[in-house]
Amino acid sequence: MHSQMQAGCPAQTGSGTARRRRTATLLGLLGLAAAAAVAQPASGLSYERALALAAERAPMLAARQASVDAALHSRTSADQLPDPKLTLGVDNLPISGADKYNIAADPMTQRTIGWMQEVPNAAKRAARAQVADARAGRERAMLHAEQLTVRREVAQAWLARYFAERRLDLFRTLEDENRLLQDTLAARIAGGKAMPGETTMARQEALQLADRRDELARDRAKALASLRRWLGDEAQQPLAGAPPAGFAVTDELHGQLDRHADLQVFGPMAEMARAEVAEIEAAKKGDWGWQVGYSKRGSAYGDMVSFQFNLELPLWGQQRQDPQIAAKRKEVERIASEREELLRRHREEIETQLAEHEEQTRKLDRLRQSAIPLANERVALALAAYESARGDLGAVLAARRERAELGLRAIELEAQQHSLRAKLNYYVAEQR
Repeated sequence: MHSQMQAGCPAQTGSGTARRRRTATLLGLLGLAAAAAVAQPASGLSYERALALAAERAPMLAARQASVDAALHSRTSADQLPDPKLTLGVDNLPISGADKYNIAADPMTQRTIGWMQEVPNAAKRAARAQVADARAGRERAMLHAEQLTVRREVAQAWLARYFAERRLDLFRTLEDENRLLQDTLAARIAGGKAMPGETTMARQEALQLADRRDELARDRAKALASLRRWLGDEAQQPLAGAPPAGFAVTDELHGQLDRHADLQVFGPMAEMARAEVAEIEAAKKGDWGWQVGYSKRGSAYGDMVSFQFNLELPLWGQQRQDPQIAAKRKEVERIASEREELLRRHREEIETQLAEHEEQTRKLDRLRQSAIPLANERVALALAAYESARGDLGAVLAARRERAELGLRAIELEAQQHSLRAKLNYYVAEQR
């Protein structure tokens, strides 16, 4: 017996060790799973996450960023000197006589290598740098405007899907109520509390509700397609959270209208036109250049070096530069006028949208405070009368349908409010 116990101890010890190892492995796997779960983003597609994903994936933003990068690269070389020129040649080569085509026989023949550099005047180079700076500023302003456009469009798509799903949820409640009512019809008819024709009425109501549900499902599908344009497969995720409640104050909007995203591009455009005027004016001063050459003659003669300057003579500025300067100054005036026109148009647009928002707020308040409670009261009265055999099914169905339409109308007004808020919030450019 003692030998059996001795023999059994190692087996038990080995079994315990194996169990401890399996337990440790399991705990390790659970720990990894927990860490992975923490690392995963919150489930669902929130409003903020939709905006962030669109900013990362929108092709139009990538294209505009490439334009900004190109303008910045161009700025590096805008005020640099032109590339120098290397000259190679033969002077005074005989083409007749005994020394024809002999490059070393005639003392006048010389082989020349030279270096030429053109030097635009300093004012012209500075103006070109200003043009490049203004072009880069214009591209940055256009990128910022595109970013706001993307945020506005994605916000509209997310909100459209959010409120479409809310309308569907409300409509399912109405369908559930009517389905429950239909389920009790047979018992009511058998008990003499309802007429057989009410079954047909309930079936007709169900068909009308099915048509209305299809319309709401279509609206959700359209909103989902719009969201998929910006987010791809991520748009299929269930929505998470509610839309933000932030809204720009009226006075703040009017005070910030000069920073409207569409207006930001006009400043760099005007700067670019003025820099182009300065570049043309600098052309009236003329450019200059220099050239040095080394010439080698026959072995009996010494080598030679030549050096020369060349100066540009803008003698006909009235016919060449002045008309171009006048044209560019008119371009500056055109840009200023177009900016003023767009500013007035956006002021009208924002004031119109603010007036619409106030109207929607008043309507929504009336719906929530008066119309919907009255509709609930009407449904309760019609249902009580029907259950006590003093009313008919048609009144109940009509009351419920009206209450549902008022609920859908309230959601629609709320959707319009949030849509206007998103537009207004993404009109004004942020300070950068």
